[in-house]
Amino acid sequence: MTASQVIPDKKSGAARREGRPGIALAVIAACQLMVVLDATIVNIALPHIQDALSFSTTDLSWVVTAYTLTFGGLLLLGGRAGDILGRRRVFTFGIVLFTLASLLGGFAQEPWQLLAARALQGVGGAIASPTALALITTTFPEGPERNKAFGVFAAVSAGGGAIGLLAGGMLTEWLDWRWVLFVNVPIGILIVVLTPIYISESEKHSGSFDITGALTSTLGMAALVYGFIRASEDGWSDGITLASFAAAVVLLAAFALIEKRAREPITPLRMFADRNRAGTYLIMLSLSAAMFGMFFFIVIYVQKVLDYSPISAGIAFLPVTASIVVSAGLSQRLLPVFGPKPFMVVGSVITGGAMGWLVLLDADSSYLGGVLGPMLLFGFGMGLNFVTLTLTAVSGVEQQEAGAASGLLNAMQQVGGSLGLSILMTLFTSASEDEAEKQMPSFLKEASPEQLAEAQRTKEMPGPWGHHVLAEGVSTSFIAATALVVLALVTALLVIKVRKSDMEALSGAAGAGGGHMG
Repeated sequence: MTASQVIPDKKSGAARREGRPGIALAVIAACQLMVVLDATIVNIALPHIQDALSFSTTDLSWVVTAYTLTFGGLLLLGGRAGDILGRRRVFTFGIVLFTLASLLGGFAQEPWQLLAARALQGVGGAIASPTALALITTTFPEGPERNKAFGVFAAVSAGGGAIGLLAGGMLTEWLDWRWVLFVNVPIGILIVVLTPIYISESEKHSGSFDITGALTSTLGMAALVYGFIRASEDGWSDGITLASFAAAVVLLAAFALIEKRAREPITPLRMFADRNRAGTYLIMLSLSAAMFGMFFFIVIYVQKVLDYSPISAGIAFLPVTASIVVSAGLSQRLLPVFGPKPFMVVGSVITGGAMGWLVLLDADSSYLGGVLGPMLLFGFGMGLNFVTLTLTAVSGVEQQEAGAASGLLNAMQQVGGSLGLSILMTLFTSASEDEAEKQMPSFLKEASPEQLAEAQRTKEMPGPWGHHVLAEGVSTSFIAATALVVLALVTALLVIKVRKSDMEALSGAAGAGGGHMG
């Protein structure tokens, strides 16, 4: 009997067709690609989503945040579920949930329907993504075969963002923005069909679910993000704003107490006891906060101010990916020579310079003169940091806890992105409202009846007046992004103490982690 034949008498949970590691890896990689790709593929479609469903720019940020909050908040719980219930079963459930949410989001007719679908997508992604990485360890034997599989998984994770930018642009321009969600449906169905055929179930482990910890942390971060976004629209003294911040404090404090007392906490607080690891998490949180905000606002800027088509916008972002790849490769080769701290410091300095450069954007800036330079700089700085942060996150961690350490780094990336976007949004809203007041006399005097009607319908100024308003808000938001990167730089300078001599151990642990750029 050959490996490709159906084997009827096998232990429960075994793949129906064994001996096809290439197909098994393709199924696992397809899941990761779908989850990673979904952040950027939707980003390119944001201006079209805004017009179709009548989102304000402030509320539009929730299309990104609803996904990243649930994804980041439940990521560790998803990994734990796979260990306890069986990785293939949990993996399949996560894909089904993600696919269903994508279908519902594609059919959304109201803003709340799309936001609910995006939150559900995040839940599905949080269940499927960590389990996909863990399935590699149970599907491939230790050694060159597993290392090769990890390499493919990492390449898909790194390249998914770039693919999403192009795919999002093509689907939005050639079909409709809804297809950035519908495209997940056939892929998800194919993964669900192929998984039991080519991937065996993992051995189940005893354990408990820290559902209370996962929910209090996710709800606490959601309340904090909502507080910032609410403050941008209704002011810091607004009752609901203050209630949101109070709820965030209570929920996050409860989360810390729960984790301290839990027998099997979803976030082992001892992970923060090591100064290098704690500093690494804070740097990732800060840099991701700046990164998610940068992508959100530049996507809107190039399409609404520079009048780029969705495909042109996707292509305009490709230099960022190329810059990240170049600097990540450079840091990987030179880390054993210089140690991680110089890369964190230099990477943060370069990233901060890029953010400061973007503060200079205005309505008359061009892509070549005002956008491309800072984006190349930004990508290079982030590439220096990503490899370094992934390695230091798992330094000094027992092998059985390496997954939790790297998973927590991924969670920090997603949650940091949600928090950062909400902070940038407060500055954007305040600055754009001030600029709108300045532009109003000119707009009322010079606008055509059609432009006045459009402004009344969309609640935003069209034409050059709107360009000035949007550009002022976007450039001002990057002041907050610059401050967030400065926080990362200060942390790298004062907290990180990893030495060059630690690099051999770090390199050995790298295979256990698997971060990705969302």
